[in-house]
Amino acid sequence: MSKKIFSSLYFKVLVGIALGIAFGFISPDIAVKLKPLGDAFINLIKMIITPVIFCTVVVGIARMDSLKAVGRVGGKTLLYFEVVTTIALFIGLVVVHFVQPGAGIHADPATMDASSLGKLAHAKAQTTMDFVMGIIPHSVIGAFADGNLLQVLLFSVLFGMSLSHMSGKPKDAILGTLERFGNALLGVVNLIMKLAPVGAFGAITFTIGKYGIGALASLGKLVLCLYTTSALFVIVVLGLICKVSGINLWQLICYMKEEIFITLGTASTEAVLPRSMEKMEALGIQKSVVGLVFPTGYSFNLDGAAIYLTMAASFIAQAMDIHLDTTHQLTLMLILLLTSKGGAGVAGAALIALAATLSATNIIPVVGMTLVIGIDRILNEMRAVVNLIGNCVATVAIGRWEKAVDLKRANSVLRGEIDIDHALNNADARNDLTEAMVETQPCK
Repeated sequence: MSKKIFSSLYFKVLVGIALGIAFGFISPDIAVKLKPLGDAFINLIKMIITPVIFCTVVVGIARMDSLKAVGRVGGKTLLYFEVVTTIALFIGLVVVHFVQPGAGIHADPATMDASSLGKLAHAKAQTTMDFVMGIIPHSVIGAFADGNLLQVLLFSVLFGMSLSHMSGKPKDAILGTLERFGNALLGVVNLIMKLAPVGAFGAITFTIGKYGIGALASLGKLVLCLYTTSALFVIVVLGLICKVSGINLWQLICYMKEEIFITLGTASTEAVLPRSMEKMEALGIQKSVVGLVFPTGYSFNLDGAAIYLTMAASFIAQAMDIHLDTTHQLTLMLILLLTSKGGAGVAGAALIALAATLSATNIIPVVGMTLVIGIDRILNEMRAVVNLIGNCVATVAIGRWEKAVDLKRANSVLRGEIDIDHALNNADARNDLTEAMVETQPCK
C-alpha cells in the first residue's frame, strides 16, 4: 500500500508543491526565474485540450438517441450553472459584508499607481450580444488554434448533430476513427501528466518567490476570508448537491485528489481538463453528458471565481471607504452575473472580469484593483480548486438529473472497489475500461 502511495501522481505532485514552497522561501530570486516550468506544463496541456473536447463531444452527441436530448441536457446544464453561480455570488457578498476585511485600510485612490494594472485599467464589460457573438468563431481552424473552449464546443455540437443524421458504414467509420484518435490523445495526456510535479513545483515556487509571506501578512484577512468561504461553499452547497445526487462529496474529492493538487500547484484548471473529463466518464457518466457539461462549466460554472469577484469588489470598496448600500450590492451582483462569464477562455479572466465590473458600476474606481493584484495569484489557487470541484459536482448532478449515470458503478469507483487509476494510466487497460463503460451505461 505504501509503495503504491509513494509512486502515485498525487504524492509526487505534493512533493513538488512542498519543495516549491521551500525553495521560494529560501531563494526567491531564483524561484521567480523558474516560472517557465509551470507555464510549459500548462501549455503542453493546452495544446491537447481542444481536440480532446472535439472527439468527446462529437462521439457522445452522435450516439445520443435524439437531438432533442442534446437540447435538453444543454438547457438543464445552463439552468444549473446559473442557479449555483448566483448562490456563490450571494454567499461571497454576504460574508464580505459582515466580515468587512477591507475596513480600516483607508486607501486613497489619488495616491494609487494605475500603471501596474496595464490593460486591465481600460477593461470594459461585454454586452450580452458581444458575449453571444464571441461564441461564434470566425473560422473553425481559428477556434482550435486560439483554444477558445466555447467556440470549439459550438462547432463540436454542430458536427456531432450532423453526424447523428448519418447512418451505416460512413457514420461508423467516422465515429470509429474519432474514438481511436481520442484514445491516442488521452495517451498523450497521460505522458504529459508525468510532468505535473515539475509544473506544480515551478508554478508554486514562482508564487512564493515573487510575492512571499509579506503579501499574505498585509492582506491576510482577505485571503483567510476567501479561503474559509470557499471551503464552506464546497462543504455546504456542493455537499448538499452531491447528497441529492446520491454520491459522497468527500469520496469525490478523494477520487479527484490528483487533479485538485495539480490545480492548487499551478493555479489553473486547464491543466487538468482532459484528465478530469476522462475520470468523469470512468465514473459511469455518459460521454455526451461529460462532453457538454464539463467544458461548458469552464466558462459558465465558475463558482470559485464568483466568490472571489464579490469579495474582491467589496473589499476594494471597504478599503477605499466607499459605502455600498443594498441597491449598490444588488447592482453589483447583476453585473457580475454577466462579467463573470465575459472573460471565459482568456488568461487572467477573473482579473479582467473584476476590472470590467468595477468599470461598469461607476462607483468603485478601477485603480483600487492595485490593492489585490499583488496577491491575486494566491487567491487564484483557491478559486481554481473550487471551480474544478464545482464542475465535477455539476457533471454528476446533471448526469443524475438526466438518468445518464450508472450510480452503482459511480459509488463503487468512489469507494475504491474498482481501480480506475490503473486503467487511466495503461493504454490496453483504458480500452478495456471504455468497453466496460459502454456496457454499464444506465437505462434511459
